[in-house]
Amino acid sequence: MSRETCYRCFWPKTLCWCPSIQPMPTRTRFVFLMHPKEFKHEKAATGRLTHLCLANSEIHMGIAFDEHEEVQALIADPGNFPMLLYPGAGARNVSSGEFSNEDLGGRRLVVFLLDATWACARKMLRLSPSLQRLPKIMFSATALSRYVIKQQPQPGCLSTLEATHEMLIALTHAGMDEYPLPDQLLGLFQRMQDFQLHCASDPARAGYRRKGYRAPSERTPPRGDSARRNRFIRTK
Repeated sequence: MSRETCYRCFWPKTLCWCPSIQPMPTRTRFVFLMHPKEFKHEKAATGRLTHLCLANSEIHMGIAFDEHEEVQALIADPGNFPMLLYPGAGARNVSSGEFSNEDLGGRRLVVFLLDATWACARKMLRLSPSLQRLPKIMFSATALSRYVIKQQPQPGCLSTLEATHEMLIALTHAGMDEYPLPDQLLGLFQRMQDFQLHCASDPARAGYRRKGYRAPSERTPPRGDSARRNRFIRTK
């Protein structure tokens, strides 16, 4: 029989993270759009853990969101200022002062994040013109990814949890939000990885690795299809 699961964090109840999580209030509404593959296959899905840490957040699963009632209601609400966290041409960098409280005009900032591999995120965006039309927001990261159990395709690529952490830092420095528990997200991220590293070092477990994981700074970025399969957020 499979182990009993907590249906909030989706970890086995014996390893449930929920009692140690204190949901943080934020002015910004964070909306995580999770690809079904993340929901079904990624036990360590950082988007789900991030959502549990943020009281003012929600998570929706899907691929195309133009017909998604809750997502479209957030976009259409005149009291909201919806933006997509998606770096690149045209994105407004909060860290550089390219977006501020004055731009909000009294509306609530709503930040949408695509929680998927890079290839899946591009498909989600392609199938959701309403998301394509949203103004883009970005930040300049304060640190490289701390992901040890997964390899990022290039420097500056972050997990969903790390990207949210960096977004909150940038918004706080810009005076647009408050980040009451800045150590909680990264602490949870580290504990999650510590557990998985412990499992990987145990010869009695199916996921045993003879060679340990190398530090992110020591790795050569993957190329081609392997790079496209990794989840990342371009921060610069």
